[in-house]
Amino acid sequence: MEVIISLLILGVVAGILAGLLGVGGGLVIVPVVVWIFGQRPDFPAEYLLHIAIGTSLATIVVTSISSIIAHQKRGAVRWDIVWRIVPGLIVGALLGAVIADALPHQELKMFFAIFVLLAALKMLLNIDPPTDHQLPKTFGLNIAGTVIGSISAIVGIGGGTLTVPFLTWCKVPIRNAVATSSTCGLPIALAGAAGFMITGWGLEELPEWSLGYVYLPAFLAIVPTSMLFAPVGAKLAHSIPVKRLKQVFAILLCVVGTKMLLD
Repeated sequence: MEVIISLLILGVVAGILAGLLGVGGGLVIVPVVVWIFGQRPDFPAEYLLHIAIGTSLATIVVTSISSIIAHQKRGAVRWDIVWRIVPGLIVGALLGAVIADALPHQELKMFFAIFVLLAALKMLLNIDPPTDHQLPKTFGLNIAGTVIGSISAIVGIGGGTLTVPFLTWCKVPIRNAVATSSTCGLPIALAGAAGFMITGWGLEELPEWSLGYVYLPAFLAIVPTSMLFAPVGAKLAHSIPVKRLKQVFAILLCVVGTKMLLD
């Protein structure tokens, strides 16, 4: 019962942060799932991070749909970019799942921790890329999508941390970049979650109620509350100092990343 309550609360926190700060839930979901199930004997240590990442990607499949609907109502999604970058995102996410499966737990943990620290540093220092490049043609977008998709799948995120800076670097207005990035999160999550299901399929060491590396009970507990509270975070964004909260969240991510590196 305590585990279910913890997962429900995790969904609340992930949903509010996604709506409030525009931060993908994966940066929160992955380390907390590792913490919740880290002491349970039915969760083998060598696969625990793989399970957390696969489950995180599965939750993003559902939550990204509501985000797409919200952005589409405002007409902010650049579908001309989405359709051209999606093949690369799918290939990259599948490739990322294969790479993550091949990485031992310790190496995967180091990759995730370093990514978290870099994301926190960008958020803390408010680093934005220059906006002096033209949007690439279809081939260039697919190369970028492959890189974004693979890294996103390895760390269990929807890709916003990478897609938004890339699009703004290519002179896409921030409003359109955020909306388009949210839309790109769906193919990344779909392909990534499918890849983690396939690569983990048939492993006898995984806990019951697992589809490969996706742990269904955690997925079913996180999704409803994260979807319910994401609009709450979006409303709070207009009434509280988001910049200061981003700095606090970045410091928290620094602690998480550092702990994972040193643990």
